[in-house]
Amino acid sequence: MNTEIKNAVNAAGNMAQYDARVKRILGEKHILAHILAKTVDEFKGMDPNDIVTYIEGEPKIGIVPLEPGLTNIEKTDESGQRVKGLNSENMEANEGLIRFDIIFYVRLKNGLSQIIVNVEAQKDEPVSYKILNRAIFYVSRLISSQKERDFVNTNYDDIKQVFSIWVCMNMSNNSLSHFHLKKDEMLEPYDWKGNTDLLNIVMIGVTNELPEHDEKYELHRLIGALLSDRLRENEKLDIIEKEYKIPLSNDFRKEVDTMCNLSQGIVDRVTAEVTAEVTAEVTAKNLIDFIINMYKNKFSLEQISLATKKSVDEVKKIIEEQEAVLV
Repeated sequence: MNTEIKNAVNAAGNMAQYDARVKRILGEKHILAHILAKTVDEFKGMDPNDIVTYIEGEPKIGIVPLEPGLTNIEKTDESGQRVKGLNSENMEANEGLIRFDIIFYVRLKNGLSQIIVNVEAQKDEPVSYKILNRAIFYVSRLISSQKERDFVNTNYDDIKQVFSIWVCMNMSNNSLSHFHLKKDEMLEPYDWKGNTDLLNIVMIGVTNELPEHDEKYELHRLIGALLSDRLRENEKLDIIEKEYKIPLSNDFRKEVDTMCNLSQGIVDRVTAEVTAEVTAEVTAKNLIDFIINMYKNKFSLEQISLATKKSVDEVKKIIEEQEAVLV
């Protein structure tokens, strides 16, 4: 393995650890409660501390496969009956599968109904595919995987409402969009029976600049503070604890501390080890290979730009040209 690729792989190991920490922090129930308070009508206007009690069990983080046939796992209960649940087993046998970042059930205020919520974390908006298309695929799987787990046979009225919520960092502006089914009458109207609110996609765009703490950007400030690579650990924890009144466990503090250290370590490693070698030794062809390798290992365009001393636009163009060649 040449030095450039070795450096990228080593740094990508740090990136994988960093991504895992991000998911665990976003998967903390008090953080999820703040997300639900701004994205799910049932909980809008509620105190997030009260919403926490409606989140059932522990959110499953990075362990439920997305692929058809693997999202559910069949088990036998104490009475000998076969039951199905979200698949969180046999991880080693399923390495390499696409997995939901975070997935969990939420009990509604009536105490009877449930919804299924999926939260996905993205470091930026992908350039190799349209992110909304991926979100549509995810929300469709959240519906179809319920068969024989949440409803059986043709009991389609038992389908649970689902939300796929996407948090995209490094965006040009703070945004919040809700995509859902809409009925358009093309002839005389007819009252078709069914629930048009079953599928919900929520896209949350977060910039690098931390907004002021007001009701409009309350969620964006919380997420921005949590995932910022510009704030120190004590600054993050101060915002979370004092502004949002979120109780901080020792485990949560350790996650934030580790994430901050990994984030800085990734930048330092890329800057110190990779840039020098790229500048001095890498040929034009090797540079393209190096950029594609970093991109495949989940580096952002900004990080690749920093490592190669190419502009973000140049990096994006190289990636797009290489993808066109491979098609």
